[in-house]
This record gives sequence, C-alpha cells and structure tokens, in this order.
Amino acid sequence: MESLKYHRILLKLSGEALGGDVGSGIDPKRALDIASRVKDVREMGVDVAIVIGAGNLWRGKVGLTSGMDRATADYMGMLATVMNGLALMDALESLGVMTRVQSAIEMRSVAEPYIRRRAIRHLEKGRVVIFGGGTGNPYFSTDTAAALRAMEIDADVLIKATKVDGVYDSDPVKNPKAVKFDQLTYIDTINRRLEVMDSTAITLCMENKLPILVLNLWDAKALHDVLVGKKAGTLVTA
Repeated sequence: MESLKYHRILLKLSGEALGGDVGSGIDPKRALDIASRVKDVREMGVDVAIVIGAGNLWRGKVGLTSGMDRATADYMGMLATVMNGLALMDALESLGVMTRVQSAIEMRSVAEPYIRRRAIRHLEKGRVVIFGGGTGNPYFSTDTAAALRAMEIDADVLIKATKVDGVYDSDPVKNPKAVKFDQLTYIDTINRRLEVMDSTAITLCMENKLPILVLNLWDAKALHDVLVGKKAGTLVTA
C-alpha cells in the first residue's frame, strides 16, 4: 500500500457538482460519480469529511437582486446544502460507505446536529461526515464553513474540488494562454484576487496554517495522486 501524505481531508464541493451538465438541480448519476471517488479515497484509509455548496438549488445573489433580505437569502442557501448533503449521503450508502450528515441548523428528523467531538468520532470509526447548514450563521459562505470545519476536525488539508486542474492567472476557458500555478501563498492568492475561495476562508486557513489544494474532481487520478504526495492541482500554503 502506498504511504499517505494526508490522513484526514475536508473535501469542499460546489453545489453545481451535483447538478449534472446543466449545473442545476440534483442529478443522481452525478451524485453517484462523486460518491465512487469518495469511496476510493476512503478505501485508501483516508478520513473524509465533506462540505457542499448549494448553487445548484439556490443562489442568494438572485434573491438579493430582487430585494430579498440578506439573512433570509443566506438561510435558504444553508437549508439547500442539507438537501445536497442528503443526496450525497444516499449515493455513498448505496455503495456501502457509512455516512453521517451533520447540520449547523438543527433538523433532527433528517440530520444530526453539528457536534465537533461526535464528528471526529464518526471519522475515527471510518464513516464519511457531510457538514450541512454552512456555519449556521448568515453572511458566511460555504467556503468559510469548509475552512472552519477543517480546522475543527484537525484535517491535514482542505481540498477545493473544481472542474479545472488548478488555479490559473485568468479563466482558462476564455483565455487559452492562461498560466497555471503549481503553488501559491495565501497572500498572493488574496492580492491577485484569484477566487480560489473567498477572502475570509483563505485568511482563516492562513492564520491556522491549513494548506488548500485546488484540483479537478473529475480527473480520475488527481485526488489519488495528491493523497500519496504526487503533484497535482495547485497548492496554497504559507
């Protein structure tokens, strides 16, 4: 068995990852694709926690442009993350991966309340833990929730899963000459406005020395490679 560089990870997924080709709604086949990748990682002996966004179901910015109260729009997004978490849990358990969904907003009928020590215990028992409900507070993104939860569970790295193979100096879809970064500092990421994650999340990681890895979730080898210490994606560190 290959030696592991990271033994506990927090995987940050966008809501659009569940949305299929159109990026909206929940596509059960796409959920199953993600679940199979998580299962492979879990079978390597890596503890896996997940935070998933809600952009496939609700975007708070849409509500704000229509005059909606910011807190209300954010709470709606938090609820949508739990829906995505339940869909991913169902896909994982269909593959035999024991999973728990914990929500920062209490809804005991469908998810456990978020309790740090319980989450860690689930991970120690080999279960995948999905954190829903963001931080439980409006005005904070799921990026920030991912950074916070990663530190609370003592994750070795926060992995931002995207559709591209790392961070570029401009949009590689629009600019064929875009340059990919293999490594960045937290400060460079913020100063260049590279939109790896929001500035609150990056600052939180910087203050607590939590590395961020940005990679392509749909590359069959990328996730495996970084876990065993091979180069893939873009690493953001001090």
